[in-house]
Formats: sequence, C-alpha cells, structure tokens
Amino acid sequence: MQTMTYRPGPKNLITDIAGLRVGNAQDSDLKSGSTVLVGDVPFVASVHVMGGAPGTKETDLLAPDKTVGAIDALVLSGGSAFGLDACSGVMDGLRAMGRGFAVGNMAIPIVPGAIVFDLINGGNKDWDENPYRALGKTALHNAAPDFDLGSVGAGTGALAAMQKGGLGSASMVLPDGTTVGALVVVNSLGSVTTPGDRHFWAAPFEIDGEFGGIGPDPASGLVAPQESRKEKAMALQAAENANTTIAIVATDAPLTKTQCHRMAVTAHNGMARAIVPSHTPLDGDLVFAAATGDGSGVDPTAMREIGAAAAVCLSRAICRGVYEATPAANDLIPCYQSRSIR
Repeated sequence: MQTMTYRPGPKNLITDIAGLRVGNAQDSDLKSGSTVLVGDVPFVASVHVMGGAPGTKETDLLAPDKTVGAIDALVLSGGSAFGLDACSGVMDGLRAMGRGFAVGNMAIPIVPGAIVFDLINGGNKDWDENPYRALGKTALHNAAPDFDLGSVGAGTGALAAMQKGGLGSASMVLPDGTTVGALVVVNSLGSVTTPGDRHFWAAPFEIDGEFGGIGPDPASGLVAPQESRKEKAMALQAAENANTTIAIVATDAPLTKTQCHRMAVTAHNGMARAIVPSHTPLDGDLVFAAATGDGSGVDPTAMREIGAAAAVCLSRAICRGVYEATPAANDLIPCYQSRSIR
C-alpha cells in the first residue's frame, strides 16, 4: 500500500494558506490581548459552537443559510464580553482601508469574533476605558504572514487547567497540495496534559517535535478527572465560568459556506483529542472555519480529507499554544516548560 505524505507547511502556521495574515496585540500589565485573522480579500467562513458558555459577535451571519457570503476578518480576544469590542477596532481599521460589504455607497466590514475569560489571571483590569477596541485595531495593523505563539495576542493571559494556556497554530499540506491550518486560544477547563504534566493528550499527532517531542503517555486507565490548578488558583466560584477554547481552521480549498460549517464541526474532534474534558457546560468552545478559494465547492472525498486534517491541525495547535507559553509577573499557575518533567 502506498503511503501518502502529509507534512506541515513551511511556517507550520495558519498563514501557510496564501492570502491570510495574523496580527497580535497585547498589554502585559492588563495580561490580556487580541488576535485577528485577516484575508487579503474577503473569504468564505462559518462556525460551530459546542461549548455551553460562548461569547461571540456576528456568528449568526456565518450560518450556511444567511446572506453574507464572505467576511473580511475573524477576531479572537481575551477580556470576556469586554473583549468583543476588539471586533470594533478591527472594523475601524478595515473601514479606513475601504474594506467591507457593499450596501449602497457604504462599505461595512464583516468581522465576527469570539472571546475567552481572562479577567482573573493576575493582570490589572482596573481600566477607565475599555482597552480592547484599541487592541483590536493594533492587532490588525500588526497582521503579517509570520507571528509568535504562546503568551501573545489573545493567548497572553490564557490559562488551561494545569498550566498557562496560549496562542497556538499549526498547518498541514495534503498530498494534492491543499493546505489546511489552525489558530487557537487555549483557555480550557480541561487539561491539555495527562496526569503528571509531562505528556500531551494529543502527542500521537505531533510532527517533528513541534511541542517538545516527549511522546505519548505509556500509562493506561487515565479516566479519573484531574484536580485543576486553575480552579484552585482562581477559587471554584470564579473559575466555573472562566473557560473557553476558541479556534479558527482554514484551507485554500474552494469550500462552500456549507462545507466550511462541516469543516468546523469536524475540527471539534481535534479539540476533544487535545483537551480532556472538552465542550463542557462551563466552556465556550467554538471553531470558526475559513476558506480562501472561490467557493465553488469540493467533492465528498476531498471534504473528508480536509476535515480530518483540520482536526489534526487543531490538536497540534492546542499543544503548541501551551508548549510555547512563557512566564510573567503575577502568574497564577506555571508554564508547561517550567513545570513538566523533562
């Protein structure tokens, strides 16, 4: 049997998809930030929500039966509901560029977004004016093909169950040349590592040691829930609604809006493989899906391969976000690289 070759793109980032750029902006005192994915031109997109406590903007427009066929950008932000204002900053920047959905003589940028709760993470949240609009606009200004991972952008103040979360990304090139990628903010109720902090749940999907190369946990019977450091550090009553993993998966294949929705649904498998547990009533877990092609659609076999690749990329991106996190003043819990047994 011939073995097909699947490999990361040259950057191992979602921006291996031509025409996509990512920008980050953060405030170290606030211990929070925003991230934007923007296309050189509008792109097809949809979304699927599986968590019980999402925080979103403009996601209704992404349903397959809604009128808007393409959008200008997607925003991931810290700040809980305050962070949705980052979308407004991105809209301001895009409007200045002349971007947007044409309505008469007006152009209205379409910028859906989602947020994570990072209001209790050791940062100074005593602001007089909501900072997220400015962070969103700055993130758009910073958008580029290359960007950092870990404690940057919307991942700046993210916390997973056992160690700091962060911003992660990964990509994969399929045998036919199609590129798939993922971008994620990991701020989960569940753990990204097995008991003992050494092994990632998604270790079987790692490529070329991209998150440390430790390998899978040889233990079995790992079914008992772990006692969350995050919950202990924040106090249970605060942490119950303080979780969410928000992600974007993307491809350069010409998916329709309906196929984008299916890719988002399938990509949730990757979240569940990497975070245990996922999609709880106390998480706002969601996945956006984007396609930069012409929207003409692909056949079912190609769709199956693209969806499977999106799930794998998301698993890898989640681990990379946690692996790349860095320590900062007043952190509530440690980083993976400072605590794990090397």
